[in-house]
Amino acid sequence: MHTLNTLAFLVFPYLALTTSVVGHLYRYISDPYGWNTRSSELLEKKGLKFGITIFHWGIIFTLLGHGVGLLIPQRYWDAVGIDSQTHTVFATYSGALVGAAALLGLCLLIYRRITKERILATTSLNDFVTLGLLFFVVATGTANVFSGLYEHFDILTTVAPWLRGILTLTPDPTLMLQVPLRFKLHILGVLTLIGFWPFSRLVHIWSVPLTYFFRRWIVFRRREISF
Repeated sequence: MHTLNTLAFLVFPYLALTTSVVGHLYRYISDPYGWNTRSSELLEKKGLKFGITIFHWGIIFTLLGHGVGLLIPQRYWDAVGIDSQTHTVFATYSGALVGAAALLGLCLLIYRRITKERILATTSLNDFVTLGLLFFVVATGTANVFSGLYEHFDILTTVAPWLRGILTLTPDPTLMLQVPLRFKLHILGVLTLIGFWPFSRLVHIWSVPLTYFFRRWIVFRRREISF
């Protein structure tokens, strides 16, 4: 048990992170013109807008919630008057909302992709693997949040410090020994997705056009021609 736990929550995380970093660098250097979303909007636009909007907003707030809730130690929350119980309740209910949104949006996107013939014809095996991993991660995460409404498990003293230890190179896999299987499956799914990331269309997330908000104004001038 300890050996499997060490492989899953000490070796595998660094393997996935290393693969992701090296893979992204290699992909960016070797395939710059393939660094895009391969959007299917030109093939079918009507069924895309609703699903993609819900999914993106849901997943963005889910990621923000994970970052704020897991990466900031509880002692800092205590310092501003938010105890662990309040922290957990807020994380559970807000996570249920944004997780359900992300899952609904993803289901709509998958349904669109497999029911529209033109889109299905252009869908590769890589796309199906990406969607499958995304669905597994989002579905297990959402299920964990909803299960927390009636069956509480303290991730603030187990999963959260384990994750911070991985990122700060002070790993302690023993923190994951008593974590329920449903959380472990979600975490392993996330790590697998991170390792697969540079080989999929998900690379587009690193190319968010933030400079758009700071671009110079485009000036249009009307030219009148006299005859």
